[in-house]
Amino acid sequence: MFEVLKTEGAARRGVFTCAHGTVQTPVFMNVGTQGAIKGALSAADLKNIGCQVELSNTYHLHLRPGDETVRAMGGLHKFMTWEGPILTDSGGFQVFSLASLRKIKEEGVYFASHIDGRKIFMGPEESMQIQSNLGSDMCMAFDECVKNPSPYEYVKDSVQRTYRWLVRCKNENARLNQLETTVNPQQMLWGINQGGTFADLRIEHMKMIADLDLPGYAIGGLAVGEPTETMYEIIEAIEPYMPKNKTRYLMGVGTPSNIIEGVARGVDFFDCVMPARNARHAKLFTWGGTRNLKNAKYERDERPIDPECDCPVCRRYSRAYVHHLFKAEEMLAMRLSVMHNLYFYNKLTQRIREALDAGRFAQFRAEYSEKLGRPAED
Repeated sequence: MFEVLKTEGAARRGVFTCAHGTVQTPVFMNVGTQGAIKGALSAADLKNIGCQVELSNTYHLHLRPGDETVRAMGGLHKFMTWEGPILTDSGGFQVFSLASLRKIKEEGVYFASHIDGRKIFMGPEESMQIQSNLGSDMCMAFDECVKNPSPYEYVKDSVQRTYRWLVRCKNENARLNQLETTVNPQQMLWGINQGGTFADLRIEHMKMIADLDLPGYAIGGLAVGEPTETMYEIIEAIEPYMPKNKTRYLMGVGTPSNIIEGVARGVDFFDCVMPARNARHAKLFTWGGTRNLKNAKYERDERPIDPECDCPVCRRYSRAYVHHLFKAEEMLAMRLSVMHNLYFYNKLTQRIREALDAGRFAQFRAEYSEKLGRPAED
């Protein structure tokens, strides 16, 4: 399922195979929370901009249109007409960040929908059943994502409960995959490492979940308010305890620099809403740094968003035109900007892979890690 082809320090160049295709890693997964990219990009668009893996959300799709509806429509791949790999997250983060009136018990979490307030229960078995109905290739374990910082004793208890939930997820995933009516009987369960910003709890939990011999492992509960250096320190602390022959996924991260630095610390998979969200507010990523196309200086700028970019937007449109679209509040402004930013992120991981193949990732990191986070000079 996963093979490490080459390493450079802790950085890994690999290939991952699942029911709906092969993924070259490191990889950035394009986030289509409700089965669509915010910014009006279709599955055909994703293919055109180099997307390898699409990510959707268990919590949101359970609320609408309902996972049973998606199942009746043939599963998420058929529903959204995406033929490549899909990862679904467990809904745990959304339960703890969006839902109100939460009550955590050993069996799971009782909460009120953020849409209409109706009472819902979700536990490990329910999360697995929803994700099985969606038919994703990789499904994530149901876990508790605690706030940073949280009291040590609370985090310790939460980690133990998350481990017990993972065991239940593994059993239920195995049961569902054996049913004749299962949408995707090759669905893989990935575990999630938790422990807040406490390195000892993180390491202990990583050792525990590694013993379960799952196809992949994620690092959750980071990039939620703690300093960036703390996030890097936690990754460095647990990396030696992550199985070498299994995929590693840093959840919800992040900036181009975060991705480069994550790869340098041994991470294979990334996802984040940032490129699409920033694009909808006119903040564009380029190889020369960031640009805000609402700025007046772009009003008559004939150049593409990024002269070094060969995306469909940069090949055709000027900064002046996209600037006009934002000022006129045309929907096309968001669509073109999201397309560019996601293309940039997919190209970023492609260039990281090429650098690893050539044995020059260290040089690539030195050139771009800081540069990509700064405003462009022109």
